[in-house]
Amino acid sequence: MKIGLYFGSFNPIHIGHLIIANHILNVTDLQRVWFVVSPQNPFKQSSTLLNEYDRLHLVQKAVDPDERLLASNIEFSLPKPSYTVQTLSYLADKYPSYEFSIIMGSDSFQNLPKWKNAEVIIANYPILVYRRPGFEVDNSIGARARFMDAPLLEISATHIRDLIQQGKSIRYLVPEIVEKEIAGNRFFKKPQSK
Repeated sequence: MKIGLYFGSFNPIHIGHLIIANHILNVTDLQRVWFVVSPQNPFKQSSTLLNEYDRLHLVQKAVDPDERLLASNIEFSLPKPSYTVQTLSYLADKYPSYEFSIIMGSDSFQNLPKWKNAEVIIANYPILVYRRPGFEVDNSIGARARFMDAPLLEISATHIRDLIQQGKSIRYLVPEIVEKEIAGNRFFKKPQSK
């Protein structure tokens, strides 16, 4: 089984994430894409993050019923913050017959040398890199990388959270079921001051 690992905070998951996953499945020999929800990214402040179980729930809602896509909580039981190299080692032990590739944008690829034990990732895993405007692709690190153009939308989770806090619509930016879950649970709303 060939699996693409799409790591992220998914705070929240949006249409752009799903379009990229679908595109990569269409243009590669991957059979599945796992959305690996990171409880705590070492490069992001955890204070801005929705609870990891709520983020996982939104990803599950977004990918259901597409059997090619999976919401993964694999990092929930691993030490925090979440280091990709540790997750990859755990997955290799747990699923020895699977072939894992990493999916990332060219912005993340530029930062890869700063990741913990980046040389292990670069030496052992194929990396599928989708180009993002403003982040030029340079493979001077010698990764087994495949660079591709993917349909990109100017959508960010930060923008979605800002719209929610302003009481504005996020329709069409996230799957309809995710929009309903966010509204019904009042996710990303600022706490009411007394």
